Amino acid sequence: MHRVVLLLLLLSATAAPAAAADETWMSVLLGGRKVGSMQTTREVRDDRVVTTQRMQIELDRTGTRVALATTEIDEESVDGKPLAFESRTQMSGNESSVRGTVESDGTVEVRSTIGGGASRTRTLRWPDGALLAEGLRLAERRAGTAPGTRFTNLAFQPDNLEAIAVESQVGESATVELPEGKRVLTRVDQTIRLPDAPTRATSWVDAELNVAKLVMPVMGYELTMLACSQACAQAPNQSTDILSHGLVVAPRALSADELRNGLRLRLSASDGGDALKFARTDEQRATPDGNAVVVDIAPAAETSAEGQPDPADLRANDWLQSDAPEIVALAKKAVGDSTAPRARMQKLEEFVRGYIRTKDLSVGYASALEVARRPEGDCTEHAVLLAALGRASGIATRVVDGVVYVDSYAGHEHVFVPHAWAQAFVDGRWRSYDAALHGFDAGHVALSFGDGDPWRFFAGFNALGRIRVDAVEPLP
Repeated sequence: MHRVVLLLLLLSATAAPAAAADETWMSVLLGGRKVGSMQTTREVRDDRVVTTQRMQIELDRTGTRVALATTEIDEESVDGKPLAFESRTQMSGNESSVRGTVESDGTVEVRSTIGGGASRTRTLRWPDGALLAEGLRLAERRAGTAPGTRFTNLAFQPDNLEAIAVESQVGESATVELPEGKRVLTRVDQTIRLPDAPTRATSWVDAELNVAKLVMPVMGYELTMLACSQACAQAPNQSTDILSHGLVVAPRALSADELRNGLRLRLSASDGGDALKFARTDEQRATPDGNAVVVDIAPAAETSAEGQPDPADLRANDWLQSDAPEIVALAKKAVGDSTAPRARMQKLEEFVRGYIRTKDLSVGYASALEVARRPEGDCTEHAVLLAALGRASGIATRVVDGVVYVDSYAGHEHVFVPHAWAQAFVDGRWRSYDAALHGFDAGHVALSFGDGDPWRFFAGFNALGRIRVDAVEPLP
């Protein structure tokens, strides 16, 4: 979850009109509390423009502070043609990087390293029309700031190697309060077309299209970025507990029988905003009902509604390095002489539960290989390792994010807390396995699922901090 916060913050800054000044500093606030800073520099080097964005933030998880930092370097021609990019992310002592070079034929040579894992090199096609920082700046300058102007650009994101459509509409000018005085700025409303979870943002820009203020919703919070001096941007941060903010109060205690046999939940958006979205799986059905969504969760369901897994659900990737020797060895050790996929997954679930000896919240988001080498972390570390071990055993798997019911957490009684677990395709259907807790039950509400890459969880991320449980009853 922390990594997604960081990537979303970086995306918001990239998607907005890029700074034309040589250096710009911004203070980053979440829910009105300062959590970090961002520095943007732009240099013209002969026939090339190099734009560097550095962001540092600190977030709390029920008393545990996690520091995150990211650096993106875009290299382009003076007319905005993409030439190369690099992105580095540091979290809890782990560093990940993605580097790419755009060739003249439109191919991109990419080398990625996730944490201490092995590096991967691959060749991709550059998305048609996708732009980096300088290209975005030039495109937005061409569009201009006349009220009512509309334009759409594709912002390339090195972290997930995808282009995100950003739709913009220019509004009226107004006086805006900033940390170091008032300024007359032009409003630009944007829609960032994240997969399955469009996100809206509003920025205020000057005549040169430099962003002076940006506001967007994040996990039920309001994210604000404000241009100011370096001293202002680097002032001490304030504690902001995003995990406790994501807790969802249950109307009542849920019994062991209900959790075992199935539940029907009526859920709605607590902020009255965009309708919530929930994943459809072989264990979960979500049906819109007016402004709410009725979610049925049946742990023991035997019928499949999803069909066969995708071939990618069996392959190793940057986050689930199922072909790494350490992962393969652990998988063989865990499954022993079991041959049936269902029995293998049950053994893998038990193995991961015991293998991760240090269970805490200090790890932001680690890859499976990082967890194999340093067995510590929370639910996300359990989920990615379990999913990778499943793939190493020849079983299609995926990682799910959502919320789970617990009797008590951080001083709160009967709540749903942000959570992650794994699903595996066994016996003709997708089944859930939770190594961080005592297995899967009907208290698990799936928001979205993916291949372990935190960029795939935007649909679920958009719902966290906004969920309200209006009613709960046993599944008929």
